[in-house]
Amino acid sequence: MKRFTRTLLVSAVLVSPVVIVAGTAAVSSAASATVYYVAPNGNDGAAGTQAAPWASIAHAQSVAQAGDTVYVRGGTYAFTRATSTCASETAQVDAITLNKSGSSGSPIRYWAYPGERPLFDFSGMTGVDCRIKGIDVTGSYVHLKGLEVTGVRQNNNKNHESWGIWVTGSNNTFEQINAHNNMGPGLFIQNGGGNLVLNSDSHDNYDPLTSNGAGESADGFGAHISANHPGNVFRGDRAWNNSDDGFDLINAFSSVLIENSWTWHNGYLPGTNTASGNGNGFKMGGYGGGYVSNGVKHTIRFSVAFNNRASGFYANHHTLANDYFDNTSYNNHPDYNMLGVNSSGAAVGLGNLRNNIAYGGTLTSNMSGTSASYNSWNIGVTVSDSQFQSVSTSGWDAPRQSDGSLPVLPYLRLAATSTLIDKGVNVGLPYSGSAPDLGAFETSK
Repeated sequence: MKRFTRTLLVSAVLVSPVVIVAGTAAVSSAASATVYYVAPNGNDGAAGTQAAPWASIAHAQSVAQAGDTVYVRGGTYAFTRATSTCASETAQVDAITLNKSGSSGSPIRYWAYPGERPLFDFSGMTGVDCRIKGIDVTGSYVHLKGLEVTGVRQNNNKNHESWGIWVTGSNNTFEQINAHNNMGPGLFIQNGGGNLVLNSDSHDNYDPLTSNGAGESADGFGAHISANHPGNVFRGDRAWNNSDDGFDLINAFSSVLIENSWTWHNGYLPGTNTASGNGNGFKMGGYGGGYVSNGVKHTIRFSVAFNNRASGFYANHHTLANDYFDNTSYNNHPDYNMLGVNSSGAAVGLGNLRNNIAYGGTLTSNMSGTSASYNSWNIGVTVSDSQFQSVSTSGWDAPRQSDGSLPVLPYLRLAATSTLIDKGVNVGLPYSGSAPDLGAFETSK
């Protein structure tokens, strides 16, 4: 059997070719871009060259212009204070503020130096007595790539979460980010449109001092954006071992797309099976439990949820039907929960579900009123372990491929003899064979 992988609109910011000459800060490219360097042993009074790097992203931003690339060398960048003092215990402060914008086709790039991993460690900010944003991206057309973000703290119990990376700018790319062990979401889009979170991981986040209860707000990824900011996309991302949810779109008033992403074992204290927050894999919207007239539809496709404490895919009292196409949910409780709310405030089932697999755990709930067909639970096929190459739930955090894309694993992929092959319906997405296979992974014979 030949493996076929769906590839969808793989978006990346194009980089003009640059020729890097050791010891020089800038070499001309087609767009006259400039290359700078930052390193843990650097000096902000230096030239910013490979031989004489700067010490901080903040200084690099003060110099960089649209189209420039700042290479961040490997090692630890430890932070002990914010860019401003706390005005109150409920104020918000930044450790790093990226407020300078690039332009369309010419972003400002803050990239890990090839083959190296810069670690931004905020765990030393013990004296900052308010909410902390590790990296606050208010600018637009900024591209972060290959950075590790950890240790963002809560230092009092008067607030909800802090955040690893907080975003309010637009048209930014966050690529190959590894956000973990923060006291709040690893990456959170509060506002802005056209942002792409690509091939990134967020895991083991836990908020012990959140004012509404320990563990209630540390998601892997969140997008709670206001209206008129479309185009935010999560693609090729993984979220696991977070105390609350893997992906959370509550209060998003602009449409969000999630695709080719995996989430598992959320809703527990990281590293344990002790219950913590909500524990949904993909929380696909909702507006605090009530009806709103200006809700929007979100889409999730080609994605996998397993072993989450609560739902794998959860409508969360959403006010209109989201699209759930070509997903796999395994051993969640339930796998698909389409609990919505109508204009009268009554609980109803809301969702458009096609070509999905539910297996293990509790399969579905709140399905009455949904548009659901060509799914594993309604095509008359018995699902068993033999339908898959493997149902292992270990190893999903395996290293990514060299380009940052998800590892190719046999887990929850259909076996060559599976009766779920070619059992789907064309919803306008790529497939191989006479019809789409059910689930997140397409195969061809």
